[in-house]
Amino acid sequence: MKKLIIALSLIFTGLTASALTPREELAADPNKTGAVYFAYPQTDADNTPAPKGFKPFHFSHYGRHGSRYLIGDNDYRWIADLLHKADRENALTAEGRDLMTRLDSLMVETAGRGGDLSPLGRRQHRGIAERAYRNYPEIFADNSRITARSTLVPRCILSMASFTERLKEQNPRLVIDMESSNRYMPYLCHSTRESDEFNSDRGWWNEVYRKFEREKVDGSRIVGEIFNNKQFAERYVDPDKFLWGVYWLASDAQNTEGLIDFYKFLTPDELLGMYECFNARFYAQHANYAPAEGKHLKNADNLLTNIIETADAAIAESNPSAALRFGHDGNVVPLVARMHIAGCDTVIADQHDFYKGWNSWQVTPMGANIQIVFYRNPKQPDRILAKVLHNEREVRINGVKTDIWPYYDWADLRQFWLRDM
Repeated sequence: MKKLIIALSLIFTGLTASALTPREELAADPNKTGAVYFAYPQTDADNTPAPKGFKPFHFSHYGRHGSRYLIGDNDYRWIADLLHKADRENALTAEGRDLMTRLDSLMVETAGRGGDLSPLGRRQHRGIAERAYRNYPEIFADNSRITARSTLVPRCILSMASFTERLKEQNPRLVIDMESSNRYMPYLCHSTRESDEFNSDRGWWNEVYRKFEREKVDGSRIVGEIFNNKQFAERYVDPDKFLWGVYWLASDAQNTEGLIDFYKFLTPDELLGMYECFNARFYAQHANYAPAEGKHLKNADNLLTNIIETADAAIAESNPSAALRFGHDGNVVPLVARMHIAGCDTVIADQHDFYKGWNSWQVTPMGANIQIVFYRNPKQPDRILAKVLHNEREVRINGVKTDIWPYYDWADLRQFWLRDM
């Protein structure tokens, strides 16, 4: 890991005291090249004092599941099987045997857990919940009405359970209405026909991406580094597929308990080329990609409508309340773009420029979340304030003015978000 960081720093612009460029960020922390596999980085939360007289009363939340293992057991097994076959045929170098040994150790933890929430993922959601309770105790009071809704995927259900469990530990008198049901899927995990068609095998973006990946990814070096038998490699090893396989191991290891280093098997150029490709896929297929003409942003309309309607209901009530929602990265990305959160709604046309203005490790790491906290003042009953947090950082909403940032007039946010529906 240390050698990789030094090499990255030499390849890219030297680090300075000023704000880091995207490439410098990746040089400083290779885990960020994991893109959406980047483990949730926050251990604290912003909480700027509200204007005088305003108190929090409603907490609206959408969270991605926490850290998970690679999506299927075969993501580990096929590489392990290939390496063990090569070992039996004396076709592995010393580096190859090192990779095989590290993967065998990792699979002691991951076997049978493809796609599952990891222990780190549970800790992430417990931490987010604890900080929410600490910052807004008025909301999580004995008489609070709290709902929690999750998609049907076990890692999301367990993320919800971890979050609500920690709230209950903070205040055992809380009553939380918790469900995972098809009933809520139309807003928790929705995509339009137009977006799906754009992202399908028939969509022209796939050919653009194929050429981009061919430009950025070359597995020939790693094959020669891992296998010492050219005939074996020619018969059994797809170089680019193998390189991607090692990249996935390296990217997701940060989400496991073992924290085994696989970066040592990748050069800085390989690692960053694959990050650009993975980042490009997520941007073009979920965010504000210019040629997509806003198709993906419409995927968030149902979710944003639910957030607004739930907030309106909370405003009409006297008791405090919270609405907790749990889903996936493919839902977070269009939501933060649709909300016009600064840095998340960037419009970019050329895939070579995506990482310069939009980075998936910032937008939707494991455990990513959007929180909207609502405030009222008994002396100003007709005025509701709201602030938006992305990954527990107070953010600006492009297109909406305020002179009390991070607080906005809810009427302004509501009108702005509803205008394109």
